[in-house]
Amino acid sequence: MITVHYDGKPIYNIHIEESYNGLQDALKTLKDTDKKKVCIVSETNVAPLYLEAVRQVTEKCFASVTDFVFQAGEAHKNLNTVQELYEHLILHHFERGDMLIALGGGVTGDLTGYAAATYLRGISFIQMPTTLLSQVDSSIGGKTGVDFKSYKNMVGAFHQPSMVYINLNTLKTLSDKQYCEGMGEIIKHGLIKDGRYYQWLSDHMDQILARDFSVCREMIAVSCNIKREVVERDPKEKGERALLNFGHTLGHAVEKVSDFRLLHGECVALGCVAASWISWQRGMISEEQYLDIRDTIQKSKLPVTADQISKKDAMEAVKHDKKMEAGKVKFILLEQPGKAVIDRSVSPQEMEAALNVILTGGTDEQ
Repeated sequence: MITVHYDGKPIYNIHIEESYNGLQDALKTLKDTDKKKVCIVSETNVAPLYLEAVRQVTEKCFASVTDFVFQAGEAHKNLNTVQELYEHLILHHFERGDMLIALGGGVTGDLTGYAAATYLRGISFIQMPTTLLSQVDSSIGGKTGVDFKSYKNMVGAFHQPSMVYINLNTLKTLSDKQYCEGMGEIIKHGLIKDGRYYQWLSDHMDQILARDFSVCREMIAVSCNIKREVVERDPKEKGERALLNFGHTLGHAVEKVSDFRLLHGECVALGCVAASWISWQRGMISEEQYLDIRDTIQKSKLPVTADQISKKDAMEAVKHDKKMEAGKVKFILLEQPGKAVIDRSVSPQEMEAALNVILTGGTDEQ
């Protein structure tokens, strides 16, 4: 179990288990659940797999249990779905002391967290991530949000969960593509904060791809711990937390221009290659280190290039990046594998050159 602190005080625990058998005991650590209503929020891909198992446990702990299931996919991570969830909560008489459970991947966690942050000016919620990506990234740290039109996570709030419960068994039901998507954020963790962990990932890639639970448990625990340490020191992204955006500036741009055809973790991987390339071109890391990063990402079954993406449109998307400050992009570069820095001097020309490296089939005319 990993405990996340805020202002030096413990605020929630991250439980890493291999089933939902430990969920009842974990819920008992929360206050007065037997007097509260809970709504399990899930989506159409995850609900048939895990909703009933979670319901059976929560019914033993809460006064009443309802569920809200929305259509799966990034296209439904928007204010319309949040409004439907608000209506469900109002019709079921949810009060400020009641709770939500986010059962699903990052879309579910982000949307549920945002609804919890804003319903009645804030109610509690629990993260129960079911994808590798959400287990190591979006479920931790209290960032919540939804997309607005084509702008990713443009509407959001900081709202910490009351608990994170990770069931490793959910990894078994992911496709290879969904599973490997999580490696984009995991490799990023090593690159920005822990060079030895980055090397460990490369050395254990075969076991990771085989979903060896003993290796996966260690990997998830280390990644969660890296994010915990960064978030504790900078809960609202005033400084160091921005390092977690390594690969995201150009990655988010590619994700948007692809109309979300590419998965988030795949776009982060592409962004990491691009940011590493800029770091190499600036003489911050060696060519050998850049090539090793690219090869490690490729070894994890993630893309290092993408085609049919407009470079011109991707550059336009960068201008609307929500991490812009005074018209300048807060770009994350590498001083070495395991140490990242914030840089506000990366020029549009450098970003365009980096896009040329990863967007092999894109053209300015598209």
